[in-house]
Amino acid sequence: MRREPERAMTVGGSAGHSSGTVGGRGWLQRFVAFLFDSLQGRFVLAMLGSLVLVQLLINLLWYKQLEQRTTRQTELAAHHVASGALGALRALRELPATYRPLLIEQLRTMGGTRFLVFFNNAEVAVQPLPEQALARLLESRVRQELLNQLAPGTRLRVTLASPVGLKVAPSGALLADLPDSWVDPSLLDAERPAPFLVIQAETEPGQWLYLSSAMPDPYFLEQLEFFTWQRIVPQLLTLGLALLMTLITARALTSPLRGLSRAAARVGRRANPKPLTVTGTAEVRRAIEAFNEMQERIRRYLSDRERLFASISHDLRTPITRLRLRSELLDDLAVQDEFHEDLDELDMMVKTALQIVKDTDIHENRVPVRIDLVLQKMVRDARMAGQQIELSEQPLTVFGKPLALKRALGNLIDNAMFYGANAGHTGLHKAELTMSEGAPGSAEQGQVLLTVRDFGPGVPDSALAKLGQPYTRLAHGAKMREEGLGLGLSIVRDIVADHGGALRFRNHPQGGFEVRVALPAHPVPEATPINTP
Repeated sequence: MRREPERAMTVGGSAGHSSGTVGGRGWLQRFVAFLFDSLQGRFVLAMLGSLVLVQLLINLLWYKQLEQRTTRQTELAAHHVASGALGALRALRELPATYRPLLIEQLRTMGGTRFLVFFNNAEVAVQPLPEQALARLLESRVRQELLNQLAPGTRLRVTLASPVGLKVAPSGALLADLPDSWVDPSLLDAERPAPFLVIQAETEPGQWLYLSSAMPDPYFLEQLEFFTWQRIVPQLLTLGLALLMTLITARALTSPLRGLSRAAARVGRRANPKPLTVTGTAEVRRAIEAFNEMQERIRRYLSDRERLFASISHDLRTPITRLRLRSELLDDLAVQDEFHEDLDELDMMVKTALQIVKDTDIHENRVPVRIDLVLQKMVRDARMAGQQIELSEQPLTVFGKPLALKRALGNLIDNAMFYGANAGHTGLHKAELTMSEGAPGSAEQGQVLLTVRDFGPGVPDSALAKLGQPYTRLAHGAKMREEGLGLGLSIVRDIVADHGGALRFRNHPQGGFEVRVALPAHPVPEATPINTP
C-alpha cells in the first residue's frame, strides 16, 4: 500500500450543499430533466416524436396530392373561362359599334351572361392578387389560350384580382357600385370576397373590351391553405389524446421500476428487508426476481460475516484476558503498565472491528489528544524493534479520536519505515517525523502540522494520480511487498477527513517521499488534563 495521489489535497470539510440548489430548480429545468433523464419522459418523447413525424409525412403526401389535383382543376377552369371569353369577344367585335351598347344592356336586363361586359376608351388599372403560384398559373393559361385565337399583335391583359376596390371603368366606377342584379352580392362579402378574373382586350384603337367574371369555383385558392384551424385542431386533439395515453402507459410500465429503485436504496439500511412483489412485464418481473435473490444473498452474507467476526472477537478476547492476568505477575511496574496499555489497545481494536462489521462506523469518543506524546510512544516502540527514526516534536494538542489518529499515523510511519529501508544512504535515518504549528497569517494558521518523510526512491510522477485509491497498488510497492492489500493510505485519508484535516503528498526535493498531515489545533487551558492513548 503506497501513497496518496494529490500534491495537496483537503479531505473532509465542506460537504454537499446542493440540496437547496436542486430544490430551487425551475419548472422548466424539471420538465427538461423529466423528458430526457427519466424512462417515462424518454418513452413519451419517443412516442410523441414518432406520432408527429408520421403526421407530418401524411400531411406532406396529402398536400402534394391536393396540390396536383387543384392545379389540374385550375387548368380546366382556365380553359373553360378562356373559351367563354373568346366567344363573347368574337361576338361583340363582329357587331357594329352602335349596336354593342344595346346588346350589352339587353344581356344585363335579361340575365344569363357569366361576364360583366364594358367597352372603355382606355385600359383600366387593375391590382392583381398578392403573389400566389396558383393565381399566376390561371392568368398564364387564360392569356395563352386567348392569344392563340386572337389576331397577332392584339393587346391583352388578364388579371386575377380582389373584388374589393376593383375598378370597371377608367372613370373610377367600382364593381361594388353596380346593381345587385349584375353581381351576386355574396361574392363581394368583405369577410370572404371571391376573386374576379378581369380580361381586357383592345378591339380597335382606343376601344377596350372589359370582361370580368368569378371563377366556376370562386374559392379555389383556399384549397391550398394548408394551416387552417379546421385541419390543425383535429390533429392537435389526436396528439393530446396520444400523449395522455402514453403517459398513463409509461407510468404503469415504470411503476415496478420505481419500487425496485426504492428497494435498492434501502439495501444495507435494513437488517431484514422484505422481498419485492413480482409485478410488471416479463422483463421487469425477471429483474425483480433477480433483485430479490441478490437481496437474500446479501442478507445471508452479512449475517454470516457478523457471526464470523463475533466468533473471532470471542476467540481473541480469551487470550487477551490470559495475557492481562499474566502481566499482573510482572515485577517491573513500568513494563506492566506498557503491557496493560498494549492489551487495552488490542481489546479496543477487536471491539472496533466488530463494530465496523455491524454499523460500518467506528464509535470512539473525541477527546483532546497530545499528538507529541502519541508520536513519542510510537517512535519508542519502533526503536525497540530496531527501526531508525527521528522525531522533532512540540507539545501540540488536537481534538479527536485517539485510537483512530494513532492508526492513521501508524500507517504513515509503517510506510515510511518500509520504503525507506532501500535508501542506501549511510548515516541517514530511514524516516523523519516533524511537528509544527501553522504560521500566523498563513492558510495553515490554527493547524497542527505533522510531516512524515522517508529516504526511499519516492513515487514516479506519472503514478501520483493512482495513489490512495482503495485496493490500488503501484508496481513499485507490489514488487517489494506482495501480501499488501492497498488499503493503508485510504484508511489514513478517511480518518483525516473525519477530523476535518488535510493531506499533502510530494516527492521531497532532496530525495524520498513526504506526507504532511494538517489537523485543526485544539487550544487546551493549562489546568485541563490531556488524554493520550
